[in-house]
Amino acid sequence: MEIKVLENEKNRLRFEMVGTSHTLPNLITKELWNDGDVTVSGYNLMHPQTRNIVLLIETTKKDPKKVLLDTLAAIKKKNTEFKTQFVKAVK
Repeated sequence: MEIKVLENEKNRLRFEMVGTSHTLPNLITKELWNDGDVTVSGYNLMHPQTRNIVLLIETTKKDPKKVLLDTLAAIKKKNTEFKTQFVKAVK
């Protein structure tokens, strides 16, 4: 997957995820809503045949890049917890 930053301002980050499906952007945008400083979190599939998705994050005070990195860390933690519980369940 390739990432292209389209807009990088104080409270706004817009980037393109090239060659991906809805799965990862949907997970990221939903998890971003857990941060109370996020005012906009969404994505748009530019064209169904290209699989290029543009994701937009807007915040009131926090740096959107920092919010995104914190969100990705939270997703990673949840995935690790899920994996641990799943391994226990299938033994």
